[in-house]
Amino acid sequence: MIKESLLKAENANAIYHVDAGDYFIGVVKAGSTFRIVDLEGNQAADTLFYNANDPAERYSATDTIREQGNVYLTAGSEIRSNENNVMLEIVADTCGRHDTLGGACATESNTVRYDLEKRCMHACRDSWMLAIAENPEFGLSKRDISHNINFFMNVPVTEAGGLTFEDGISAPGKYVEMVAKMDIIVLISNCPQLNNPCNGYNPTPVDMLVWDK
Repeated sequence: MIKESLLKAENANAIYHVDAGDYFIGVVKAGSTFRIVDLEGNQAADTLFYNANDPAERYSATDTIREQGNVYLTAGSEIRSNENNVMLEIVADTCGRHDTLGGACATESNTVRYDLEKRCMHACRDSWMLAIAENPEFGLSKRDISHNINFFMNVPVTEAGGLTFEDGISAPGKYVEMVAKMDIIVLISNCPQLNNPCNGYNPTPVDMLVWDK
């Protein structure tokens, strides 16, 4: 569902620029709003969420999909944890839908999907691992890297129940905006993937804007 925000970018308390292949990690406090902006279109922002006060509680695709009865996220969706608590609510979305099933690229999956020679290419799991290694204060480890949301990514479900990775449906300036329902660790890998049509084979930057409560 397309729904525009009433918040103005110039009133944001913080703006973070995340280049393709880079990561963002930080805490968004309960009641605060943040927006991820697809600056040039058809990018994929692979994102994980954790309860900042207890990182063992984290985003759960299973609970989120079950409770809303839909595999796609958009305005009105509630993002739930593995304890079935509401972590965030999507309050604005100008893209239309976001993927919960496609997972994140990794060196291993690159070899399976594309070619053995692609193993050395940078991947989202590499970015997440670098983020937690460089920021130990968040208390995350390799075991905390689980299923993720792919904001702006287009992964349709086929009639046979399979997945296809298709051209992106986003465009320059499209965004998704969420309100935190608890203190949240946000971990974004701005996907560096060069082999996937979801980002037009051209990884580009995203911005993250935060409005404090």
